[in-house]
Amino acid sequence: MYFARRFSAWRRAAPLASGGMTGTSPADRAVTPEDYRDAAALREGLRRFMRRSEEIAVANGLTPQRHLLLLLVKGAPDGSERATVTDLARRMQLAQNTVTDLVARTEAAGLLTREASPDDGRSALLRLTPEAERRLAGTVATLHDDRARLATLVRSLASMERR
Repeated sequence: MYFARRFSAWRRAAPLASGGMTGTSPADRAVTPEDYRDAAALREGLRRFMRRSEEIAVANGLTPQRHLLLLLVKGAPDGSERATVTDLARRMQLAQNTVTDLVARTEAAGLLTREASPDDGRSALLRLTPEAERRLAGTVATLHDDRARLATLVRSLASMERR
């Protein structure tokens, strides 16, 4: 829950014209050796988590891309456990045609179903099949401690930044 709240706030931050996120510009503040260490620790922690997530996904019969897709459907922000391709493209930060292809392959593998949207007959809602639920539950359960470690790292870096 900590990550969901923090990430939602970050996601809502206004992008700069250059495509970056708002914050202190380099001209406003000198970068210290501690800044580099913090940035390196965060990137290392994120990469370790991502690599372990990929390994666990494969061990549960999912490609890393399918793992992310299924996780974003199951973890829909509104709690519906459903998503549209448009929602997924936005959340995955990918082109819609790329997500459409991934959805088609995942559906062909028997891991997603489509149902008509009650709000918009032109779009379909994606939902996990029981097999996808089983595989995804295996990854999420296995990564519980890893998520906790990453949350601790992020909190410790955030508290250092506030000082």
